[in-house]
Amino acid sequence: MKKFYETIKQLIDSGEDFSIATLFGKIGSTPRTGGAKMIVRADGSIFGSVGGGRLEAAAIELARDAIAKKETFIQVFELTGKDASASDMICGGHGEILIEYVSAEDINQRNIYEDVLDVITRREKGWLITIIDNKPPTGTPVKSQKCLVRQDRTLVGNIHCQPDLLDHLINEPTKVTLHSEVNNNQRLLVEPLRVGGTLIIFGAGHVSQKIAPLAEGVGFRTLVMDDRPDFANAERFPAPVETRVIEDFTRLPDLEIDDDTYLVIVTRGHLFDKDVLAQVLRSGAAYIGMIGSRTKRELIYRELMERGFSEDELRRVYCPIGTPIQAETPEELGISIVGELIKVRAERGKDNINIKK
Repeated sequence: MKKFYETIKQLIDSGEDFSIATLFGKIGSTPRTGGAKMIVRADGSIFGSVGGGRLEAAAIELARDAIAKKETFIQVFELTGKDASASDMICGGHGEILIEYVSAEDINQRNIYEDVLDVITRREKGWLITIIDNKPPTGTPVKSQKCLVRQDRTLVGNIHCQPDLLDHLINEPTKVTLHSEVNNNQRLLVEPLRVGGTLIIFGAGHVSQKIAPLAEGVGFRTLVMDDRPDFANAERFPAPVETRVIEDFTRLPDLEIDDDTYLVIVTRGHLFDKDVLAQVLRSGAAYIGMIGSRTKRELIYRELMERGFSEDELRRVYCPIGTPIQAETPEELGISIVGELIKVRAERGKDNINIKK
């Protein structure tokens, strides 16, 4: 998340106009997580993703058109079959994309995004709120306003709305539905700024089922990946946990891993664990944990060192994974692993506590 908003600030600072595509559900439904956002530049280059596939390609063209016309609009989409499955869409392929034009000369937008980045850097809470026309014809320009509500209830940005709505946004942002109708002509897109980091779990077995909801409950954006559709799906991992079916653990897709990303390797076998670890060990993730005994660990490490990895690199890995509470059941292992994630995250966050404006 931090890199996403750093990229926005860099573009604004350089004087470049761009668009932001945000994927969300129909009225009353929950959007995919904050990862379903994409920056699109005039040349078609992107940062982030709204799911890939034909939908993303279409969103890029729409966003480029928005830049050229200096307009913001909403596009309804309807995907079925392979397109919906491949794009990992919400609600089986139904929803909307908000395409926002951002002008580098807009001082209001500049102030908002600077404060968003400040909130994330400080690891504070915040809510980025967009007020848009209610039910405009698809693909037509809409009027939109944006503001940020910080955890101390200060509001950043100039918006015009009814006094009771403004009071509600400032004092009770957590109670505003993520995407809801407000009155006859306005609705809201409220995006909590997740400061807990992103957790990617490789493997969708029983242990993962216990880890994922616990991790979401303590603030991680959580993604579960597996090569088995029968395991990595919304039925086994209800929203807001994300799932993604990959082709093969030996060839992971491109992942946006940074120093605010936490990786847990709990696949169905040590060979897959080894393949995943080899691909992510040099990723720069904040945390890499792998399930298994010390015997398994030594076997995998020996094989990886034969492939050129160093002892110093392997020392980064938390294995056996989890806090030492003598966990045995999937439930106990889930608590042990999430406990370790919380500890590592808290220790990393200490450097941000005394940041001053």
